[in-house]
Amino acid sequence: MNIGNGEFSYAQNSMLQEIVIRKVVPIVKHTIKSMANLDHDTIFGKCFNIADLGCSSGTNTLLVARIIMDIVHDVCKQNNLEAPQFQVCLNDLYNNDFDAIFKLLPDFYAKLRKDKGENFGPCFVSAVPGSFYGRLFLDQSLHLVHSSYSLHWLSQVPEGLDNNKANIYIARTSPQNVLEAYQKQFYSDFTKFLKLRSKELVFGGRMVLVFHGRSIVDPTSGESCSLYGLLAQSLIDLLKEGLVRESDIDSFNLPYYSPCEDEVRNAIRIEGSFLLDTMNVFQVNWDPYDADYTDSNDLKEDSHIHGKNTARVLRAVTEPLLTSHFGNSIIDPLFNKYEKHLTEHLAKKKTRHFNVQISLTKK
Repeated sequence: MNIGNGEFSYAQNSMLQEIVIRKVVPIVKHTIKSMANLDHDTIFGKCFNIADLGCSSGTNTLLVARIIMDIVHDVCKQNNLEAPQFQVCLNDLYNNDFDAIFKLLPDFYAKLRKDKGENFGPCFVSAVPGSFYGRLFLDQSLHLVHSSYSLHWLSQVPEGLDNNKANIYIARTSPQNVLEAYQKQFYSDFTKFLKLRSKELVFGGRMVLVFHGRSIVDPTSGESCSLYGLLAQSLIDLLKEGLVRESDIDSFNLPYYSPCEDEVRNAIRIEGSFLLDTMNVFQVNWDPYDADYTDSNDLKEDSHIHGKNTARVLRAVTEPLLTSHFGNSIIDPLFNKYEKHLTEHLAKKKTRHFNVQISLTKK
């Protein structure tokens, strides 16, 4: 993610992620209520340990923590239980902008005391840097794991993509071995994620996860690959202008995969550490500021706004990856091209992200 608080930073362009977080609140609430029904003493003892994996930075990070604590507090009141202390562990990669999060903590703590009273909690927030495809926490130390919009990012670019020419992700022109390589990498990563979290959660501990998915089994379907297909086309535009080399485009592939529902279910079943409590799907517009969910076409001036907003969202997420491979000089012209392609696309069809949300219980 783009760090800092600048025009193209993640902190300034994470409305999409906030919408997704808020849409998952009912599942979080249901999950915590079911935990209260299971075992008051174990789950709501002296301390309730929360891990937010792939927390990134900005106000969304502490929003997740606040939502969870509010729900736990309400559930305790409903069950005549004393509210526990809270340990909130924020996880992301080592280069995440944790400093920006820490600067928000004084106001966060002050608002908690104002809203809940001096006797609430207390709450302790800490950072746990590292990949969630590795161990992060002590055995049986967590009660609730939350992860929003992170698990579609793979631990690495799949191997064997040399023949995925002119593409940066799965596309209709991708050879069959490219599709299989992405599917294999997702299964390996997601299985590893489940195994590791099963060690770190208490018995009966829960996970609430939400990530990009797809509604169609075919991974080359437009809904799951068109967003990055248009970015690939923007790189081809720069190639024609002599701003990038063909070999650089051919050697760049995203460490990303949007699974279908059956792929998620099968991985959970085969790994075997968790019960799948719920699986729901929902969609949000590419442009998070577009609240119109009808299928009517936009006027061209509207589609330009949607194209610009969508390009900014993707830039905040992908710019570090692109810069490390192509260099910084192409970023502005690349996203100018991308904005135009997105505008043309959205003028014809309102397109949405397909999201999968699941709640799991450790066996």
